[in-house]
Amino acid sequence: MKPLAVAALLAASLSATPAFANLDLANLDLAKKLVGPSYQDIAKKHSGQKDAAVALADSIRKGGGGKWGPVPMPAQPAPSGSDVKTLAEWVLGGAT
Repeated sequence: MKPLAVAALLAASLSATPAFANLDLANLDLAKKLVGPSYQDIAKKHSGQKDAAVALADSIRKGGGGKWGPVPMPAQPAPSGSDVKTLAEWVLGGAT
């Protein structure tokens, strides 16, 4: 097989490999700002707000921009409503 064909097959196989994540990987960056705010910063911002979980779940579902800087957060329509609410509550609880 020619080297270019081997490289193409290797690239195709790597891009087709699904990414897996778990809580241990997510916990590595709880306090670290990457593009948007850290989970902990989000929890602090919403601390004490009435219906914070509902508002955050709505932001996760619809996406948004301007709250934390110029880079917008893309909408996340795929997770179920209960999954998005669970995620919002986890973030608001300190993401632990």
